[in-house]
Amino acid sequence: MNDLSCIVSNFFEKVNLQEFAQSALQPLPDDRLASRGIRAEVLRIDRLHPQISGNKWLKLKYNLMEAARQGKRRLLTFGGAYSNHLYATAAAGKLLGFETIGIVRGERVEPLNSTLRFAEEAGMQLHFVSRADYRQKHSSAFIEHLHALFGDFFLVPEGGSNVHAVPGCMELPGEWSAAYDYILLPCGTGGTLAGLALAAAAHQKLIGVSVLKGGAFLYEEVKRLQEAYAGHHTQNFEIWTDYAHRGYAKTTEALRLFMQDWQRQYPSVPIEHVYSAKMFYAFFAEVEKGYFPSGSRVLLIHTGGLRVEHE
Repeated sequence: MNDLSCIVSNFFEKVNLQEFAQSALQPLPDDRLASRGIRAEVLRIDRLHPQISGNKWLKLKYNLMEAARQGKRRLLTFGGAYSNHLYATAAAGKLLGFETIGIVRGERVEPLNSTLRFAEEAGMQLHFVSRADYRQKHSSAFIEHLHALFGDFFLVPEGGSNVHAVPGCMELPGEWSAAYDYILLPCGTGGTLAGLALAAAAHQKLIGVSVLKGGAFLYEEVKRLQEAYAGHHTQNFEIWTDYAHRGYAKTTEALRLFMQDWQRQYPSVPIEHVYSAKMFYAFFAEVEKGYFPSGSRVLLIHTGGLRVEHE
């Protein structure tokens, strides 16, 4: 094991995820739930680290270990202007000694929002590309072009979701989580859902709330990631695609009102409009529709993103 591998491994292994998870549960008392016989708790993995927050910690863990194993000290990744993944990758690079390059969808707009400003201040080189070019992020020709621009690098995909992300997400469930019938989480690229579904107990249903407009493609993406890691895919998950509120990093009046009400009722659980608010909104909407039978116990995973600026 080289020096960088030791640094990365020691950094991530200092956190015992099972112990952390049990300490990061918050009950969600609500008359709407009690009247239907539903119990719900929030898992605050947004508290895992102040900068490498929530599921980004889980997905970057083995990506960075693999980069270090290969002796790669330069990371290149992708994201939009409000990308929590860019934020977390920049932070990890600064903490662990990686150079970081962020390929950002769209034009540079000054002043930079807080997400991109932090990334740049943490040492990430931001490279803005057109939306048409950004859609080529999976093409070998575009990756070769990026190598020509930036030299050798370890490629971490958008959102950190690849075969190396899956095992980190699989480490979160354990004996402590077996009591839940349903596990909900916001879903952007599918990596977290893929890992959690592989590690879930046999009786559990995993539900990803798509934060993207037209998120039905995530079904196949989750299966692809599971098959890449485990050689098979599971049948224990579904994805709700009706709660994107106009699309990624966008919002609606209904979501804004929900967030205002949420902060009055649950001031100790801050949320934001890109990920967490959409999941909680979807949960209560489906409670009203009768999706969850009486006696259900539900775990809602707060995956982070609290630094994202509102529109």
